[in-house]
Order: sequence, then structure tokens, then C-alpha cells
Amino acid sequence: MGAGVTAALTEAARELPNRIDAHPDTVERDLMKLVLTIVELLRQLVERQALRRVDQGDLTEEQEERMGLTLMLLEDRMTELRERYGLRASDLNLDLGPLGSLL
Repeated sequence: MGAGVTAALTEAARELPNRIDAHPDTVERDLMKLVLTIVELLRQLVERQALRRVDQGDLTEEQEERMGLTLMLLEDRMTELRERYGLRASDLNLDLGPLGSLL
């Protein structure tokens, strides 16, 4: 790991206690936000991988159709869960401090 990245992570770790604002009333929403952020990150990675495989011709037409349908259903379900917990898509984009945004 480069010295710049190590320094940025060390600085972020020092500031972390100042950024955590945990309340018993919002613990379920905050947990859902974290889970949905991880799922969204993975969804985007899978989508990029699928597009790369389509561009390379690695998938059959049936596989392309199934992958597309699965990604659309996942996005719909993510939207439902965000709405249920009062979250916007932009709420899932975590600020990593000096490292920038996650998504």
C-alpha cells in the first residue's frame, strides 16, 4: 500500500469516531443503509462484469437475457427497500473522506 493511501486511511480512522452518530431510533435504518450500500456496490460490479462479457461474446443469448432480467429485478428490489427505509440512491454513496466517494 502506498504511503499516501496509508496516511489517508490513518487520518480517516482518527476522524471516524467524530463521524459516527448512532441512535437507537435509527439503528435499523442505518443498518439497512449499510447493507444496501454493499449490495449496490456488488450489483454495479456484477453489471460491469456482465457488460464486459457481453462485449467479448462470452455469453449465450439466453445467458444475456437471464443476466439482464436478474439485474433489473435486483434494481427494482433495491428501489423498494430504499423507499421502505426512506433512503435515496445518493444516500448509499458513502463519503470515504480523503479517498473520495464509494460509488
